Amino acid sequence: MAEEITENDKRFRICVCIDGSDECYQSLKYAARMGGGVDADIVLLYVRPADQGLRSGGLEVSVARENMLKWGIELPGIKYLKKGLDILKELGVMSGDDWTEEYVHTDVDGTALGDNKIDYTNKNGKKIVLKLKVSANIASGILEQWEIGQYDIIILGASVRGGSMPRAFWDPAVAEKVAVHAPCSVLVARDLDIGHGHLICTDGSETSMNMVALDAELASRCNCPISLMSVALDVEGEEEAKENVAKAEKMLKDAGIKVKETIVRVGNPVDEIIEAGPDYSLIVLSESGKTGLQRFFMGSVAFKVLENAHNSVMIVR
Repeated sequence: MAEEITENDKRFRICVCIDGSDECYQSLKYAARMGGGVDADIVLLYVRPADQGLRSGGLEVSVARENMLKWGIELPGIKYLKKGLDILKELGVMSGDDWTEEYVHTDVDGTALGDNKIDYTNKNGKKIVLKLKVSANIASGILEQWEIGQYDIIILGASVRGGSMPRAFWDPAVAEKVAVHAPCSVLVARDLDIGHGHLICTDGSETSMNMVALDAELASRCNCPISLMSVALDVEGEEEAKENVAKAEKMLKDAGIKVKETIVRVGNPVDEIIEAGPDYSLIVLSESGKTGLQRFFMGSVAFKVLENAHNSVMIVR
């Protein structure tokens, strides 16, 4: 069985990419709300590029890794993961004293530190995992981690335009590469504010309707209100846009899910969605049916919104 897949493959699995930024910890708080149930596991992931130097204070690397979270040493990513763990405890995700702890080390060619993780498991089988992973680069490490864990959603921070943050998950190339190639849903977080709901954008296609159903389930996990939006290219298409949101609303109503509002706009879909987006916690879109390479070169509404939006965007698969 893969390294971190639990025996019950029906569990909801969230991977939160940690890089020490304020945005990553806001994302973690959102993940805590989404993954607060006993059926959900949360993995905190820090990817260390293979050529990144160690700062172990002169300690032997073997001692450092064996005491991954027990020493106050400055191994890359350790302090970020520890802060994430403290946040989950403060939020009550790790309440109670029934958590067992297991440390796992995996050798990786070309690095003394290797991959290291700590599994925390409670009596209900819920897992919180802290993972320090080595990879050729950050984006590849995140995608490799999906192969290990096969998550329902990956959450990572977006770039800060005009900022001076170090190259990490904040590098837009990382977020875009993960969003293009990950087999699961990807949430790219910008100023993620939990309480304002999901703006689900639909074009009425089968792929889009599947996305509506999938995100409605995600929204229900965090008690987030749902708004539906469709954009017509011109006034002639406005009636079809109205039908798109009406069809999606009926589907959700039949499933017992309440829709807060429906929105129809006329214009360029990318511009209209980006303009409406800041009123919500996140914009939700479906990808096209193209392969990752085709999506990269041909583009789509979803990926143009992802690149240019002012707030968080989730691409649902």
